Amino acid sequence: MKTYDWIVIGAGIAGTAVAYELVKKGFSVVLLEQNPSFENATRYSYGGLAFWSATTAVTRQLCEEGMARYRLLSQELDADIEFRQLDLLLTIPRDSDPKTVATSYAGCAVPPKLLTREEASEMEPLLNREAIAAALTVKHGHINPKKTAQAYIQAFQRAGGRMEQAQVLKLHPAQRATSRDTKVETTTTTYSSGKVVVCAGGLTRQLLQASGISIPLYFTHAEIIETPPVDVRLRTLVMPACLQRLQLEAEFSKLEEIWNKPTAESIAAILDAGAIQFQDGSLRLGQISRIIPDAGAKVDSLQSERWLRQSIAAILPQLANLPGSWHHCLVAFSHKDFCLPFVGSIPFLAEDIYVFSGFSNPLAIVPSLAEHFANWVSNQEDEVIKQLSSPRQQ
Repeated sequence: MKTYDWIVIGAGIAGTAVAYELVKKGFSVVLLEQNPSFENATRYSYGGLAFWSATTAVTRQLCEEGMARYRLLSQELDADIEFRQLDLLLTIPRDSDPKTVATSYAGCAVPPKLLTREEASEMEPLLNREAIAAALTVKHGHINPKKTAQAYIQAFQRAGGRMEQAQVLKLHPAQRATSRDTKVETTTTTYSSGKVVVCAGGLTRQLLQASGISIPLYFTHAEIIETPPVDVRLRTLVMPACLQRLQLEAEFSKLEEIWNKPTAESIAAILDAGAIQFQDGSLRLGQISRIIPDAGAKVDSLQSERWLRQSIAAILPQLANLPGSWHHCLVAFSHKDFCLPFVGSIPFLAEDIYVFSGFSNPLAIVPSLAEHFANWVSNQEDEVIKQLSSPRQQ
């Protein structure tokens, strides 16, 4: 059994970026991923980079660093991640007051501009202007998330990192009296390392609980439709201005008793109708978010797809009946009182086990934050990680 300096669990954008930054520091690193086709939240995201949306000093710093990092990332990783900037349209429902909605964004680093529905439909001809009261717009970064994660993996491997397909079952923290190594038990073998960082997104909570560790991280079941390349052209990224997902996360992060009683029954489900077209012409249409405490629960895909298509039809009618396939993944979120990801070790419980998860704006900040994390675990002072790693165990 080979011993590594670091084991990184999860090969979404978080895990691949962290693994790459750690191996750059000279650590021996193995990256573990259970799904060879990467059916995760990175793979099925819109690919949006909301640099403009930061509302605190630390998130503003990370977003500014993130934008600078992305401008050079394709060159550094030696792969095209399809980084670009495009117009974001945030649609305002017919029954909402546009000025009130616009005011709710006033604290953002770059507050979006309010448009009339006529101006919004000029910017996005596919938009059904009769379905909205108005819209907000702002410049928004965008990448191909799957290609970006793959680019990180390839750069990680070129730098000497090792990647293995393995389903992690349990973590065994180091017992100082008998061993200085943390063990990671998988379905096929056991890995050993000085330190472990869990970047497993929506599966993070389940994995830690199986290891006797409880922290305030949760997840939604997210659902989208992905189309093949099509001739229809969407000029903008369209999303609702009033995101129900954020309200859903805030409400259910307060109900710990629900998360401790997993059930296959859906407790809540909302739909935020949006769409993005990638450079190859394919589209992602979504998204449904459900609270089901059982990470392995099955969702009725036919019913979900009908709901998704009906909702898209109201906003972007020409996209509703395009050929496409329904997909499902888990999306992690942190406790409402913290409004920040969980980054750092788990004090008093397992100090050699670290967590890097629970992002509300992951793609925009992960490349920069992964760099901060690698510096911090290399014994460099880092104020950003210090703010995110305060004790938050339950």
